[in-house]
Amino acid sequence: MRAAVIVFPGSNCDRDLAVAFEQAGFQVDMVWHKDAALPEGIDIVGVPGGFSYGDYLRCGAIAAQSPICKAVVEHTQRGGYAVGICNGFQVLTETGILPGALLRNAGLKYICKTVGLKVETSDSAFTSGYNAGDVIGIPIAHHDGNYFADDATLAALKDQDRIAFTYAENPNGSVGDIAGILSENRRVLGMMPHPERAADQGHGGTDGVALFRALSGVFEAA
Repeated sequence: MRAAVIVFPGSNCDRDLAVAFEQAGFQVDMVWHKDAALPEGIDIVGVPGGFSYGDYLRCGAIAAQSPICKAVVEHTQRGGYAVGICNGFQVLTETGILPGALLRNAGLKYICKTVGLKVETSDSAFTSGYNAGDVIGIPIAHHDGNYFADDATLAALKDQDRIAFTYAENPNGSVGDIAGILSENRRVLGMMPHPERAADQGHGGTDGVALFRALSGVFEAA
């Protein structure tokens, strides 16, 4: 099993994400944003959190124009798996891989704390290690995590069971309390909270481990 973790200038959770993948049994390739292609044989691409390019234009907007993002888009169009976390979620929306946008938090302040996440569906490679309705503790660390989508997009997400996680108590104003969504083929997950920061008991909790273990089970069985 092989995972690629994309590294942009300003990424600060790339190593955390790589470690979480490795603990779940993946071989990890760190891929620089200026590379034009993903390594051969990649099973899943991870787009990490941080502040790509300092978020000086719009969160994820400059990163979405990096050469590697074209390869990531092509990877997902071929049915490849990907996960974007925090700034990575913003990049996935900016590339059009996932719908919607991430706006400034409703309170206009940066938020860094562990929050309760409700698992809305267990019907995906990412969430199959949980039961729908479970509430797990996962850290957030963002200034622009307020998820927004138009009514038609929200209706499609709900009707197609593509809302992966919601906030038990909404910290940022996200419409429908949405914390994470799935692509139409359910092979791409974007989420604002950081499961890779909840993958080691020494860091305060392990509720994120099931996400990475569930992914490894998918590829082991393939």
